[in-house]
Amino acid sequence: MTLTVDDLVGSPKFIPALQLLASEMRNRYDGNPRLSRLLASHQRWMLTQAAFALHIEYDPNLPSSGLTTTRLKDIILSVDAASRNTVLNYLDQLQTYRFLRIAGEPGRRPRRFEATDVSVNAMFGWVAVNLAALDQIDNGDRCPYFIANPGMFRLLQPRIAYRCIDDVRWREPPARVALFLWTEAGGLVMDELVIRVSPDAVYKDRIDIGRIDARQMANDFMMSRTHLQRLLRKAMDQGSLVWQDSERKSDMWLTGDYLHEYCGWQAVKFAIVDDSFEWAKREYSPSALPMERLSSRTA
Repeated sequence: MTLTVDDLVGSPKFIPALQLLASEMRNRYDGNPRLSRLLASHQRWMLTQAAFALHIEYDPNLPSSGLTTTRLKDIILSVDAASRNTVLNYLDQLQTYRFLRIAGEPGRRPRRFEATDVSVNAMFGWVAVNLAALDQIDNGDRCPYFIANPGMFRLLQPRIAYRCIDDVRWREPPARVALFLWTEAGGLVMDELVIRVSPDAVYKDRIDIGRIDARQMANDFMMSRTHLQRLLRKAMDQGSLVWQDSERKSDMWLTGDYLHEYCGWQAVKFAIVDDSFEWAKREYSPSALPMERLSSRTA
């Protein structure tokens, strides 16, 4: 039986699982900042997951399949997750950084893109660490099974991507969560806040997260310091963060209701990942037809 949103939010192991994911994302950011930033804001998360799903589902027998500008726009614009120009700029940037390349003849239309090896490895790792986080909650064996059966990836990633994008609870975070998540690299800021939470303080009204050095954090995450400070002030106005000493403005509290709200939003994705894994595990067979021919969206 898969874990539900309520199961996840109610588990005392959920915060440590989120911290495992946050720590891994930070490590990956330190290793390749440009690549990691593709998952560090919610809009780019959806663009990246959708683009990769289309790449995986390419079928050489279906010329219109695969990752094209039109197909990515169809997914993203249909849920109002980004503008047409944002999609175009995103694809241009991925080519510039060599995370995508043009497949086949460059002049052929419609032009199809394919992920480079560094992008494939990064997305495979993202799926694996999310499964490892779930394993930490219920002592499961999802991640080892996935690593032992890498062919599942072609089923699992598109299933997760489409279901998350189609679920309004994940697609549109609560307003206070969205404050950071819709910001470039804002996911890294949230990861940093979550990492600072002591597991024994989870149920407190105010949780000590220590000193927040906006200058250093902005530098670490390649953000504008002024913009980050503005976000922190808005978070305080919304009751998400509180100065422990309003005069010195050094150490901070994270409010318990804000943490609970964030956990509820993350639980939506984790429940989808868990359910998608069980589906992929049932459907996967090393001797089956090419994985690209199995529809992860409609099955």
